[in-house]
Amino acid sequence: MALYEHIFIARQDISAQQVEGLVDLAQAVLEDNGGKITKTEYWGLKSLAYRVKKNRKGHYTLLNIEADHAAVSELERRISLNDDIIRHMTLRVDEHETDESIQMRNKNRDERRSSRRDDDNYRKEAS
Repeated sequence: MALYEHIFIARQDISAQQVEGLVDLAQAVLEDNGGKITKTEYWGLKSLAYRVKKNRKGHYTLLNIEADHAAVSELERRISLNDDIIRHMTLRVDEHETDESIQMRNKNRDERRSSRRDDDNYRKEAS
């Protein structure tokens, strides 16, 4: 079976639970066609570089897929019919990353920085 990375952007006005529902839909389509999702990462609600179908933001999600080409084609067909997904892209890769993606590393780094800033501000106020 081939390895793929699939990223989709969902509309900004749906909830995170509805995005999880879209992931479940993708998983069901792949399992019906003999594939599987090995890793899922929800990157969060991010601003788009330009407006897409009247949306300025979107929910970004990464799926690592292990499946045949037919299963991925069926997944792309179903996703293109879904109105909640505004963009999607599938890439064939030689191997999946074992650790978290660069987007998640940057997100975690930003969270650590904000906590350090809060600690520094607390120290300044306490002095």
